[in-house]
Amino acid sequence: MAKPDSNGGGDGGPQAYSRRHIWVVFVSLLLDLLSFTMILPLLPSLLDYYESHDTSGAYPLVVSRVREFGAAIGAPDRFTPVLLGGLLGSLFSLLQFLTAPVSGRLSDVYGRRPVLLLSLVGIAASYVLWYRASSFLVFVAARVAGGLSKGNVNLSSAIVTDVTDVESRGRGMAWLGVAFSVGFIVGPIMGAAFAAGFGRGGGGGATLYQAPAMLAIALSSLNVLFVYLALPESLPAERRRRRAGTDDSLLDYISPAALLKFRLVRCADATQQAALRHIGLVYFLYLFIFSGVEFTLTFHCHTRFAYTSMQQGYMFLYMGALMAVVQGGYVRRIPEQRMERTALVGVGLLLPSFVAVALSYSQLGLYAGFTLYALSTAVCVPCLSTIAARYGGAHQKGAVTGVFRSLGALARALGPVLFSTVFWLTGATVCYCAAAVVMIVPLMLLARFRPPSTAATAAKDD
Repeated sequence: MAKPDSNGGGDGGPQAYSRRHIWVVFVSLLLDLLSFTMILPLLPSLLDYYESHDTSGAYPLVVSRVREFGAAIGAPDRFTPVLLGGLLGSLFSLLQFLTAPVSGRLSDVYGRRPVLLLSLVGIAASYVLWYRASSFLVFVAARVAGGLSKGNVNLSSAIVTDVTDVESRGRGMAWLGVAFSVGFIVGPIMGAAFAAGFGRGGGGGATLYQAPAMLAIALSSLNVLFVYLALPESLPAERRRRRAGTDDSLLDYISPAALLKFRLVRCADATQQAALRHIGLVYFLYLFIFSGVEFTLTFHCHTRFAYTSMQQGYMFLYMGALMAVVQGGYVRRIPEQRMERTALVGVGLLLPSFVAVALSYSQLGLYAGFTLYALSTAVCVPCLSTIAARYGGAHQKGAVTGVFRSLGALARALGPVLFSTVFWLTGATVCYCAAAVVMIVPLMLLARFRPPSTAATAAKDD
């Protein structure tokens, strides 16, 4: 076990670097993401199944509303399943927006391990519900249960923050990024294999959703057992928050304005509180624009380049693999003093990326844009997360990572709605060039960011 670090702010301090905690969190997050992303290539087939087999009456009602939205923005009817999938994704993100601050705060009081286990049990239960989803309404209920339980991501960040010091924290955050990249590469491939292997043979549509649900149940149950046996508590009792949020109001957990101000966190002085709010705003704006453009790439590649589903799969495979290589080989080696500069470069890369995707009519130009896009993603989120994790005392790191994750979830819920509307109303060229112009706002905000001294990064005890 690593020695305590002297930068802990007088409350016990974080451990310098605990390989055991990092690797357990990495494996746990990877298992979770494999289960979570399996459904992505199956979604069109699942929606086709519910179109003809739904007994609840919810599917035609929802689809009619989605079609109305698509018609209003000029989206062809064939993209209705994509818009419906985006709606489900936005719902999932909104639920994470609501629950991430709560799970983070609870972990500050009761420890990371029990709250993480509770989250993983909830995720496993959502897959059991998916297995029983013979109607579209039950399927949506399964997604709701999964979204409400998805506190494991911000808790993983809190654990990394607990067991690292300022110098090694970026390395730990990078491993979380690698887990995301690998999960989003391998998980969809697993799901596609199930779609190919079970979708054609005996069993029909029921087999289509039950078979991958069974694997998701197995992986998530293994995850619960693995964390229970292998993960030590990272936040000792003497470093926890003494009160269970008695001075917090409900609005502090659910109001976007309160979350952007990080009212759940009490930093040591106004300068540090302002720095945390500043980096939170940058993160929200970056992900809002990024996720909006990301959602429309499917439309763009189909309409301009006539991409098939397989070609789109290769596109995301390329970007995911590049991200995993960059995060595992470069991001984890970025020194603490270069986090802001690296994040600034990452945000800046999206400007030429968006312009290249907007103006290209060749595969070479398109993939040049995708390359810059993947490089930006690989560095921005780990670096911004590492910067945010500097602030707040050890008894508040759960709240910091929870609010930070909540802001990201809200951005991912709202971004696709706005940018899909702009895409169909104005076209790809205007949409992506406008995104590049708007991205200048978080870029300038990050350029103006001046971190306070790291000599005192702990919060006052309440």
